[in-house]
Amino acid sequence: MTETAAIAAELRARIMAKPEAILEDRDLMRALISANERAMGANVVDLRGIAMERLEARLDRLEDTHRSVIAAAYENLAGTNQIHRAILKLLEPLTFEEFLSCIANDVAQVLRVDSIRLVLESSHADEGAALAQFRDIVLIADPGFVEDYMRGGRPAPARSVVLRPVQPELFALHGDRAEWIGSEALMRLDLGAGRMTGMLALGSEDAEQFRPSHGTDLLTFFAGVFERAMRRWLG
Repeated sequence: MTETAAIAAELRARIMAKPEAILEDRDLMRALISANERAMGANVVDLRGIAMERLEARLDRLEDTHRSVIAAAYENLAGTNQIHRAILKLLEPLTFEEFLSCIANDVAQVLRVDSIRLVLESSHADEGAALAQFRDIVLIADPGFVEDYMRGGRPAPARSVVLRPVQPELFALHGDRAEWIGSEALMRLDLGAGRMTGMLALGSEDAEQFRPSHGTDLLTFFAGVFERAMRRWLG
């Protein structure tokens, strides 16, 4: 037996011992099918080969979908954990001053944002003086400011959460950081009966962090917890 025949015999023995190894190797199976089609000639149509190609294409699509679903699930889980950590931070302060400091520092770090502004509407100009030391985090605005800002000057329907790129004409909300902010998340706050509307604004340097196409369920939940915490301090 020649050396070539010996190698062929060895390979044949290994394949016969474990044929499933070939079936599980997609590239090898494709090479074998191509060789079979060449052996049959150009005048013969191999329906099995066509069917297998279609099945492979469908399997590729299913695998891509599977990976996308898994990635989205992990991203959603990470976002949920992030919101939960931020909420736990909100529950720790024992005074209103500590609460505002927590928003500006701990909550901002947990949510990975570069700017947080708490907007409180008021018809009394003197209320802003009482919170002057927190002007980096608190903005006292005229009635109707929240509605106008969240609409962005457009006749859009009112929403509880708005995600969007920062609009140049509305930079003032983020103060000294305005020129670096690329996107923002705006959450309307219901501060209770007899009180005017509030808003929590999150700003990020990343223009892609808050996009209109993103889901708002987690931020809606966070806003619900935040406004209830605010009612306690305002009360």
